[in-house]
Amino acid sequence: MWHRIPASSALVRRLAFASLVANIGIVITGGAVRLTGSGLGCPTFPRCTDDSWVTTPEMGVHGAIEFGNRTLTFVLGVIALAGVAAALRLRAQRPTLTWWALSILGGIAAQAGIGGLTVLTDLNPWIVGSHFLVSVALITAAYGFWHRAGEPDGPATPTVPASLRTLLWVLVGSTLALLAVGTVVTGSGPHAGDERVARNGLDPQAISQAHADLAFLVLGLAVAAWFAFRAVSAPPPVIRAAGWLVGLLLAQGVLGMVQYFTGLPELLVGLHLLGSCLVWVALLAMLFHSRTRHLDPIHQPMEPVAELAHSR
Repeated sequence: MWHRIPASSALVRRLAFASLVANIGIVITGGAVRLTGSGLGCPTFPRCTDDSWVTTPEMGVHGAIEFGNRTLTFVLGVIALAGVAAALRLRAQRPTLTWWALSILGGIAAQAGIGGLTVLTDLNPWIVGSHFLVSVALITAAYGFWHRAGEPDGPATPTVPASLRTLLWVLVGSTLALLAVGTVVTGSGPHAGDERVARNGLDPQAISQAHADLAFLVLGLAVAAWFAFRAVSAPPPVIRAAGWLVGLLLAQGVLGMVQYFTGLPELLVGLHLLGSCLVWVALLAMLFHSRTRHLDPIHQPMEPVAELAHSR
């Protein structure tokens, strides 16, 4: 059936962008499940109840919220399948697109399994945390798919000095650590997804302090990167992404302090979760724009170069 999909880099890019938005969206809806105490709204898996695949009126709003989040997984799967089909149509000219598309589809399948395990273990906080980290990997794959669909398949050429590429990778590693510790903070806090669920048993104040220390480290690295990119006249997309990263980190810091001193209100926690996704996307933009690709004269694309430029 995939051969009926039009062969178009522009279509692939639109599907990749839809996948990126959807994978950020499901992080937010997953947070809403936890923040509203609906984590066990559907207490079994893969069924919603022992007798029903869907939520029932007796399960109330919590069942509807949890079932709605599960349903979104199928939406992500459909988008990912369409992306794979569209990428396969270009596999002769754009082979790397297929691998990006397949990585998204595989990640969604893994997420479904982790989601089921989360329910079956009564929202074990460590498994809930891994759920978010896999979403970070999916956002990475979706961004990579989107970005590559707007490039030719020639060899990659750095657009910034090697030392700044190293700084970027240090920033990536530090940000991953920040996100990972953030999940541990969540696992020690009050928003478990259900009032009967146990937490990870760690001291919330100590973990929050470690999270804050990492946030200051990441912010310092981001500011240093922004100044360094400007100093070497890096391409405008890299400098803009670095500026966005600094701004988002500052906003996240303010939001984190406010929510900490106001008892972690659900709305602010949800906004903080969205901010985490946007921070990661800004960092990905810096990383992917720190190199460029030129048209490979040996493997000409199916479409004119002008169409690729237009798809940007």
